[in-house]
Amino acid sequence: MKYYAIIVGGGSGKRMQNVIAKQFLLLKNKPILMHTLTAFYTSPFKPELILVLHADLHTQWEELCLTYNFNIPHLVVRGGEQRFHSVRNGLMAIKGEGIVAIHDAVRPLVSAKLIARTYEIAEQDGNAIACIKPSDSIRKIKKEESKILNREDIVLIQTPQTFEINQLRKAYQQHYKSKFTDDASVVEKVGFKINLIEGERNNLKITYPEDLELAHFLLKL
Repeated sequence: MKYYAIIVGGGSGKRMQNVIAKQFLLLKNKPILMHTLTAFYTSPFKPELILVLHADLHTQWEELCLTYNFNIPHLVVRGGEQRFHSVRNGLMAIKGEGIVAIHDAVRPLVSAKLIARTYEIAEQDGNAIACIKPSDSIRKIKKEESKILNREDIVLIQTPQTFEINQLRKAYQQHYKSKFTDDASVVEKVGFKINLIEGERNNLKITYPEDLELAHFLLKL
């Protein structure tokens, strides 16, 4: 069996209040994206790496790789208009059969243990989606009212989201819909059962400045 990882890095720095694309911000003296690629490259399954970046960022990424002597082998693919299209572009770069993990470029603290578990479960059951239980109370807001939700019925979805490749190929033949917020939602739409597995609280998605500060702290532990 062959293993692949599609690392999706199409985000900007807007919510980070920074003109630099957030995946290029420094974390422990090197870009966040390099930590993410390293996590997969050094994991037990050693997947082939496919990095999906907006076309405008390709040259900058090449320069960063030279600056930081980053030589982990990976294929760079052009990103699309939405995350859906970026993942599809990455998927098209894979010609054979295998198991494919899809992961956010800005989740650099993902552990080798979680990566391996998603591959194992996906190979056995078709897919594996990392998630965690919310620790806060949750309310649903509608117009000017809000309603409490039972947090025991809620999970927060993370990546990796890992699939047998034929599930992805069938799913990504669909046309894009705004309700496709992640890969699990795309795959579920064509009738596949989604298998949730326990994720990790440290597997945070760096979106806001305080997330980057927390990631710095966690790397020191």
